[in-house]
Amino acid sequence: MGYTIAIVGATGNVGREMLDILAERGFPADEVVALASRRSQGTEVSFGDRTLKVAALDSHDFSKTDIVLMSAGGEVSKEWSPKIAAQGCIVIDNSSAWRYDAAVPLIVPEVNADAIEGFRNKNIIANPNCSTAQLVVALKPLHDHAKIKRIVVATYQSVSGAGKDAMDELFDQTRAVFVADPIEAKKFPKRIAFNVIPHIDVFMDDGSTKEEWKVVAETKKMLDKAIKVTCTAVRVPVFIGHSEAVNIEFENEISADEARAILREAPGCLVVDKREAGGYMTPFECAGEDATYISRIREDPTVENGLNIWVVSDNLRKGAALNTIQIAELLVNRGLIGERRAA
Repeated sequence: MGYTIAIVGATGNVGREMLDILAERGFPADEVVALASRRSQGTEVSFGDRTLKVAALDSHDFSKTDIVLMSAGGEVSKEWSPKIAAQGCIVIDNSSAWRYDAAVPLIVPEVNADAIEGFRNKNIIANPNCSTAQLVVALKPLHDHAKIKRIVVATYQSVSGAGKDAMDELFDQTRAVFVADPIEAKKFPKRIAFNVIPHIDVFMDDGSTKEEWKVVAETKKMLDKAIKVTCTAVRVPVFIGHSEAVNIEFENEISADEARAILREAPGCLVVDKREAGGYMTPFECAGEDATYISRIREDPTVENGLNIWVVSDNLRKGAALNTIQIAELLVNRGLIGERRAA
């Protein structure tokens, strides 16, 4: 049985990545529809060896669509996801619009696949924040083994997490530096070329940013609400790939060697951890890859049962598009779409 899939936001970075991954993984789709706003209507996007013409979201009939992959931002999702879901279609949303709704499952298949059953509440499934997705993939197997008490994470997030305009801004500013042109900051509050900015999303009353709050809230929702989490989120002049320096405190004893062995066997993880120059992964090397890479695994002698790890992943893939497709595959593999149709 093949399914009818619609991608909303098909002209964006993540939407195009979704189309590529659907084709790469041979998702069982009889029909794939590319949708966006009216201003993008008629734009052509690639799907495998085919070219799709983008249609307008507001005039599409979803009554015969099985799954919608939504990547058009929070406001669009808040308006359209309930309307689409009401037509019997399952929406997998990549924005933050539904992540904190108790009735909507927030899913990373390697971490909490069983929670997907909750999609029946609203016919909506939430995809986590890009920085949280790779973090929990690395943390889940360690938590199962030694039970995590506290996490301190500093993120080093690429500009692609802020969209195409942000990537263009890094490119333009970098070129301006070399030709001595004026540097304009439009997308970011300060210059991003050859700089780092400890500010992603809006500031909250306690001094943290919303991006940092997302990491805390989503880790607790997917992994364990009892874990204490603190985060500093930083934008860096990298086009693709998020990196994270993670300090973990466990309830039970765990050595670096044990952690390394556990992570080598864990789904979605690849360990690259040689204690030598270049024996670790960087965002440049992870671009275009599906795995979450873990390096620099070492014990923290300042706390009892502590570890430090370095986590790197392609934020457009595992942090967004790939995880969305994996959720759709989970629906298919568990027969949940068939059950819905029968019901």
